[in-house]
Amino acid sequence: MNILLRAHSGLRYVVLALLVAAIVVAFSKWQKSENGDSKLYLFALIATHTQLLIGLILFFMSPKVNFDLIKEKVFRFYSIEHGFMMIIAVILVTMGKARAKKLAGGDKHRTILVFYSMALIIILAAIPWPFRNLGAGLF
Repeated sequence: MNILLRAHSGLRYVVLALLVAAIVVAFSKWQKSENGDSKLYLFALIATHTQLLIGLILFFMSPKVNFDLIKEKVFRFYSIEHGFMMIIAVILVTMGKARAKKLAGGDKHRTILVFYSMALIIILAAIPWPFRNLGAGLF
């Protein structure tokens, strides 16, 4: 359990870095109306899906997920808010990559830019940062 939790906590920084990098690349390629794809888009997709799989395993194993204590802030966050928002973010990343695959030129990169940016905002809001007092640290 502890290994999965550490992996999930550490992988968040990889996911954030890949999403930010993909957004920057998508913006620059969109401005230049370049054709072609970036492997960075795929790496960001793979990292978010890996993070989701680890998160789902933790969801079913974690003592912080308790629907009987849903009125308490920490249990509500881990039982409902965190998982729901992260699943929406992964869906946005997946939809963005799938839609972009069908497009060409600047439209492809604009699609990645929009979907990955929305996902990044949701992920940043759903991470249990230490300042939110949810019982999580930086790692």
